This record gives sequence, C-alpha cells and structure tokens, in this order.
Amino acid sequence: MIAYKPEELALATGGTVVQSGAAVTSVSTDSRTVGEGQLFIPLVGENFDGHAYIDMALEKGAAGCLCSRVPETLQSGKFYVQVADTAVALRDLSGHYRARFDIPVVQVSGSAGKTTTKEMIASVLGQHFRTLKTQGNLNNQFGTPRTLLQLEPGHEAAVIETGIGTFGDLRYLKSAVQPTVAVLTNVGDAHIENMNGSRLGVLQAKSEIFEGLREGGLAVLNGDDELLGTLDLPFTTLRCGRSENCNVRVTDIVDRGIEGIDCAVTTAKDTYRLEIPSPGDYMIYPASMATAIGEYLGMSKSEIIAGVAAYVSTGSRMRRIRLPGERLIIDDCYNANPQAMQEALRILAKSDKRKLAILGDMGELGDLAPAAHRAAGELAASLGLDAVVAIGPKSADIAVGGGSVVRHFLTIEEALSTIRELFTPGTTVLVKASHAMGFGKIVKELEETYQ
Repeated sequence: MIAYKPEELALATGGTVVQSGAAVTSVSTDSRTVGEGQLFIPLVGENFDGHAYIDMALEKGAAGCLCSRVPETLQSGKFYVQVADTAVALRDLSGHYRARFDIPVVQVSGSAGKTTTKEMIASVLGQHFRTLKTQGNLNNQFGTPRTLLQLEPGHEAAVIETGIGTFGDLRYLKSAVQPTVAVLTNVGDAHIENMNGSRLGVLQAKSEIFEGLREGGLAVLNGDDELLGTLDLPFTTLRCGRSENCNVRVTDIVDRGIEGIDCAVTTAKDTYRLEIPSPGDYMIYPASMATAIGEYLGMSKSEIIAGVAAYVSTGSRMRRIRLPGERLIIDDCYNANPQAMQEALRILAKSDKRKLAILGDMGELGDLAPAAHRAAGELAASLGLDAVVAIGPKSADIAVGGGSVVRHFLTIEEALSTIRELFTPGTTVLVKASHAMGFGKIVKELEETYQ
C-alpha cells in the first residue's frame, strides 16, 4: 500500500484528525494480528465492537486508527482519525486508493462459480500482467476493501471477486472496486431467500455490478443464462457460451471426465483451442470469459492458451485428492447451491470407479429448500451412483428423492462409520455441502485414515 498520512486518511474518508502522527502503508482490522506501523480500523458488528481493542492494537505497534468513537485517553505518538462509520470509512479509503491505479480491474460476481471464474481470469491475466486477485473468502463488504488496499505500484491488473447476500451489496462496493470489466457468471438460487425469493430478484441484485462499471468499460456475461440474456446494457458486452446468440462461442467440447475438458473458443478475432485441467461442463464459462478478457486486454494467443492450461482449483472447489487403493476424493465442500450440487453429481457420474456421494444441507434457499434437496436425491439415483450419504436436517429430503440409494444422518459424527465402510478401494467420493456444514472435517478424516 502506498503511504497515507493521517491528514490524507481524513480526506479519503471524510473524517477529522483528532491527533496526528506517522504515515501508514498497510491496514489491519484485527487487533490480534495487527503489525508494527499499521493503520487499525475497528469494525463493528452485531456481536463485536473493535473499538474495545484500540488501545491493545496501538500498544502492539499500530501507528494509529480510524474510529467512530474516540477513546477518552489518547496514546502519545499515535494518531486518531474520527469517522462516522468505520466500515464505510474502510470502503471509502479503498476506493480513494484504488483510484490511484490506472489499471484493468475485473470485478466478478454471480450466483455460482465466482471463485472458479476469478481464479481462471487471474491465471490467464497472470501470463502477461502482474495481477492482484482476491484471496480466500475476502469477497464481502470488509474483505473486498482489504483486497484493494493490497494494490502496489507494480501491479498491472486486478481480479476482484464480490459475493452478495441481498440487495444493495454490490451497490455498496461500487465506489470501492470501480471495475473496468464487470463479469456475471450466472443467475441461480444462491441466497434467493434474501432477494424476494425469485431469480428475478437475484438478477436485479446482481445487475448492481454495472452501476460501478467505468464509462467505456466491458461487460462479460454467461451467454447461455436465460435471465442474463434479458439484459440490454449501455456497455460493450461479450456473451460467452454455446448458444448462437453468443459472440464468444464455445464449440468442439471434449469431455475428459474427472481429468478435465477441452474446447474451442471463437471470438470476433480468433479461435483458441483450450485444454482446461478441471472437470465439469461449466468450466467452459470461466475459460471462455478469461479468453475474451485476455484478448480484450491485448494478450497474445499463446499467453491466453497457457493461462487456461495453468488454472489450479483453490480450496475445496473440485480439489482432487488421490489416496492409496485407487481411492479418489473430489473435495467440493466449500459451498453448495442447487445448480452447483447437480453439476458436481454429474461430474462424479463420469468416474470409471465405484461412485459415492456425501451430500449435505444447502443453505439460504428459503421455501425452495425441500424441492432443491429432493431434486439432488432424484438426480443421484438417476445417475446410477453406487451410494449416497446425506447429512443434515434439510438433507432428509435428499433421501426422500433418492430412495434406497441414500442413507441419511443428522450429523457428521453419526455418518462417519458408514462413510468409512463405503469408501472402499477403487471408490471415487464426492464431498459437497454448504460451507456452514463443515464438511472439511470429512475430507480431513478420509485423508488421515487412508493416506
């Protein structure tokens, strides 16, 4: 981060310097890990208030703080800038800072596939540009500003993932991200209960991303998504997919099962033959979007092809873990929604080994939850999977849909002995559920048991 003096912090955030001090070159919102010379920003939530830890943060070496409530006693040599709201100040500071960089900034949102798309775009852009990308799950109202504040003078591009929970979330971040390229992966059922219980509500909320798109910017859409197809945007728009209305067209798809997928992507300028090292038909969308953006930004054909081939899945997103006895874990338990759950089951079905699915509750679906879980069970049964273990109260409906192929348990602990019994040599197991279910415990247990 380029240095900010307290007076510059006040200007960026609309705050007031109560006591001045040294400039800062990095930001922390966690008093437990704050470092020497950092700016501490105490955030406030329903069950916490970082203002209680200002003194601790300063004593640990922070140079100063933003605060909405100024402590009664000010520490000597430390600065204090008073702001109306520390979360808004964090956002405004990141927007002020991002405006210093005249570089391509790609903002990615959508109901599913955000992280995969972000990683694919970053993999492609990284072949040519020094690229900053969102790390981990730092894609919300706090994480996105923190990511932007990691920009350095040497960065030549950034890929920023933004998740939402309800209306207004993307609008809130528009002044921070200021994208030059806005990407929507799809419109699905994730968080649908918070958006009028309908996909039209989801579309409305996701479309807020275009409010922040800079003039002359580029919109990149999933061209096969029916609702995204209804958007008529005042920007150059690239629609990526298989359908005839796409101006970035995917053809000649070759499915290599759980090893990956190949395809051809044709733009107005060229055709790219891509080898995607991750399974699932849905991978054509992040790959074609990354191709379109790379071409738009002037990258060479060889750079784009190499970037797609270099893609590596992150975290528990289609991560493949090979174990002795020809056992294979497909760890996809970072999160789940109905569309992603069904696609993961179809990928599992392509394995030439014995097939076991361990499925858990999908959250924030509202009234859609029973039908969505039943549909997952019905699909598992129709695909001819050898066994399904469903875990969680909502997943009882997976058992209803899947019938005799499904064994249902309320908790992970109750299910573990059955999972061990079913994970025999020569078995491919898919582990998938919403993040709150904690299915990473299952993956860890299987790794430790069979490695």
